[in-house]
Amino acid sequence: VHVIHSEQNHGNKAVVSTQSTGTQESSWEHPGENASAQVRASHLLVKHKDSRRPASWREPNITRTKEEALDILNGYIKMINAGTPFSDLASEFSDCSSAKRGGDLGSFGRGQMQKPFEEATYALKINEMSGPVYTDSGIHVILRTA
Repeated sequence: VHVIHSEQNHGNKAVVSTQSTGTQESSWEHPGENASAQVRASHLLVKHKDSRRPASWREPNITRTKEEALDILNGYIKMINAGTPFSDLASEFSDCSSAKRGGDLGSFGRGQMQKPFEEATYALKINEMSGPVYTDSGIHVILRTA
């Protein structure tokens, strides 16, 4: 698994990914020739009290702050980078119902996911993992699988 860093501005208008070469690409400026092709991804979601639905299968009432959610997610990213399987952590800790599938969301195309999630996923290469990605649902780490 290769890690790239992905950030959005607070207006959720752009995703910038830093590749290992140190260059930066903006997926919304350069969608590429396969922009309409489907992708497949898994994710691990950490919700916070400002999430659009601050509840999950794990917790009926989520009260953590956005900053606490980011700290938790960054801990999971460190564990993945140290060799813990992505799907194991997603199964146990993701606040999304996809946890029962190891975080697997299946295949999807453009326009099916929240824009920051979509842009981050399309910016990844297969088997690359994002940094923290912010959406109305919470904070995600995404692994593109196809």
